[in-house]
Amino acid sequence: MSFKQFAKELNGERVEGEFIKTILFSLTTSFITLGVLYFLKLKYIPDFMPKYGFFLFFAILSYAVVIPSIRQVRAYSQFACMSGMMIGMTAGMIAGFTSGFYIGATNGMFIGSVFGMFIGIVLGIWLGSCCGMMGFMEGTMSGFMGGLMGAMTSVMMLNDNLKAMTIIIFMITTISMISLNYMIFLEARESERQKKEDQFMTILLSFILTAITIWLMVFGPRSFLFT
Repeated sequence: MSFKQFAKELNGERVEGEFIKTILFSLTTSFITLGVLYFLKLKYIPDFMPKYGFFLFFAILSYAVVIPSIRQVRAYSQFACMSGMMIGMTAGMIAGFTSGFYIGATNGMFIGSVFGMFIGIVLGIWLGSCCGMMGFMEGTMSGFMGGLMGAMTSVMMLNDNLKAMTIIIFMITTISMISLNYMIFLEARESERQKKEDQFMTILLSFILTAITIWLMVFGPRSFLFT
């Protein structure tokens, strides 16, 4: 089955046909959250946009790229062992790496690592559990490693084209998540959708992730490199 058939399903009746809508809901929710918080509080923070705007923008984009996979996995619920391990590994690694990278770039390695590990492990376990214990383990390990590596990478590149690397990382992680969506489509193409839901989960996750990211960037603890 070619990628063209997967692309056609983006306008189809399966869960893949809801991807674009899910991304738009996520982006809209995140930017509304940012806008409201900005006018209520953040505009009074000195140099808010120069310090945090770039990384916050890409964090919002990255969350919007990851969330459709959550919806896709929940729609089919159960997967074979190897597929579930790949789902847990990819989701945990990408979510952990990107969230750790963005917080690490503004707050330092410790808080970036902790946040990245938390997000990566939670999402890795959540999605990897679709195949049982092995997916659970893969999601845990990948989220753990991804969070540490993301924060470490951003801190190591503070004085060496960090923003350029941010764009490159976003592109690579986006390709990785699209590839995961394609793999899930191939694995589940003969399966019936098990769960049909509205966009409430998308809105809730986008709001929570964006709000926590903003709070950590602006008010969270930071290393001596950022004081």
